[in-house]
Amino acid sequence: MISKNEIKYIQSLFQKKNRDTHGQFIAEAVKLVDELLLSDLFIQKIYATDEWVKSHPSVSDVVLVESFELEKISSLVTPNQVLAIVNKNIPQHEPLESGYITLVLDGIQDPGNFGTIIRIADWFGITQIVAGNDTADLYNSKTVQATMGSICRVNVWFKELSSWLPNVKLPVYGATLDGHDIYQVKRFSEGYIVIGNESKGIRQNIMPFIEHPVTIPAKGRAESLNAAVATGIILSHLVK
Repeated sequence: MISKNEIKYIQSLFQKKNRDTHGQFIAEAVKLVDELLLSDLFIQKIYATDEWVKSHPSVSDVVLVESFELEKISSLVTPNQVLAIVNKNIPQHEPLESGYITLVLDGIQDPGNFGTIIRIADWFGITQIVAGNDTADLYNSKTVQATMGSICRVNVWFKELSSWLPNVKLPVYGATLDGHDIYQVKRFSEGYIVIGNESKGIRQNIMPFIEHPVTIPAKGRAESLNAAVATGIILSHLVK
């Protein structure tokens, strides 16, 4: 049985200010929580239905809840067996340069896009993302959900990009509308790839730091690509 105070606390974590205050976030659904259980992230508490508990006999200290109780604490349209309160991941070092490709996000506003980009980065073996301070919140429930567990394996730092980028030492690539054809650019194994805002692209104050502008040539008449889709295409052609 879940108490009223617990319900109130869990619901409060759907607001950024409370996540920041308590250093915790919410993760929901079977696959995501399974990924978290295999990670180094600390799970503070798990609330789950009998179905989930029976399929996870090795997991102890679970609060058993009824489906109607899970609905009260879930942000999903259709709650899915389990919800966990998890401590935020705080990277223990600054982004590493030598031997790493780092994805740089200049103001990705949509939490779903942000989470999907984290998942795509994980697919291509990229473990570092530096996001501009105005990027969506990493621990927004939609961001967390869209990562499908990749939030466990990709470190994310938030920086003021205009003051951070001048100090990097490796080549900086950037997705633009008038760059070099992505299919003609040589693959690499270390450097930075900047992805711009969904509607405005890379901002003018960031453009001077882009040494190698690249573009995905259009064959049709669509005005632009979704930021996450563009990220996937670019990584598939640039990552060595």
